[in-house]
Amino acid sequence: MPDQVPTILAADGDGIARAARLLRDGRLVAVPTETVYGLAADATNETAVARIFAAKGRPGFNPLIVHVPDLSAARRIATVSPEAEALARAFWPGALTLVLPLAPDAGLAPPVTAGLSTVAIRVPAHPVMRALLAEVGRPLAAPSANPSGRMSATTAAHVVDGLGDAVDAVLDAGPCAVGVESTILAPRPEGTRLLREGGLPREAIEAITGPLTADLTPGRVEAPGQMERHYAPRVPLRLGGAAEAGEVVVGFGAGDCDLNLSEAGDLDEAALRLFSVLHEAEAMALDRGAPAIRVPRLPEKGLGRAINDRLQRASTPG
Repeated sequence: MPDQVPTILAADGDGIARAARLLRDGRLVAVPTETVYGLAADATNETAVARIFAAKGRPGFNPLIVHVPDLSAARRIATVSPEAEALARAFWPGALTLVLPLAPDAGLAPPVTAGLSTVAIRVPAHPVMRALLAEVGRPLAAPSANPSGRMSATTAAHVVDGLGDAVDAVLDAGPCAVGVESTILAPRPEGTRLLREGGLPREAIEAITGPLTADLTPGRVEAPGQMERHYAPRVPLRLGGAAEAGEVVVGFGAGDCDLNLSEAGDLDEAALRLFSVLHEAEAMALDRGAPAIRVPRLPEKGLGRAINDRLQRASTPG
């Protein structure tokens, strides 16, 4: 853990009020959402947004998700088509991000959209994050609260371990309930593209949209989570195959392993535990001097798709 750590704020009225003051003053606050912890800044303050990129070591071409309290707030910064509205009404608040055309008078700091003509927007469901948005009264840019390319944070301790005093405060509401980042969609009249697998399963979306077109690793990044290498521990991660001597073995379902995503073989539990288990596996591997972490592929259904996406991007070829 770093020698210097950010202020830890309780997830109560006083803590939320203190976090809101810091954000209005252009500071960075790690915030709880139902998916993962986010590194939040006032999305209208260019200096504050630039601090997000600096703290994470995030490339400037990788846009940020803007968190707002409701659909009305989303309309102030983006053009919401009928297709987008149907998705918003079905799944907001929740683990869904929509990439929409940026409104001409959106008022967002330019780095938020990374020079694109679109903006990624989410209405989170976490009650603490919703209370914070109401208290701040401004849209919040909040990518995952971890160094760029590394494992996401699902607890306040993960934030501190990863970012240290690069963040001014952490609003600690305990572990996140979903455990993987939001699903990202680009709804258009001609059809809806899936830009990132996430905490909202594809099956639930396709019940409304019909079949999605997956565009998960395009030549040009247009949404968070599309970079080929992402979510990685500091020890090589091997996805699938038989474990080799000395590796830290992560399991799913019954069987011998060092750590288990879900002994019951439950995909929801595996998503909830994914990053916590990977953080623990990383620490175990570093302590042992293990050559790698071995993780199985999970069933390609429900949240299994999002878990496999994260593991594939975190894995080391070979």
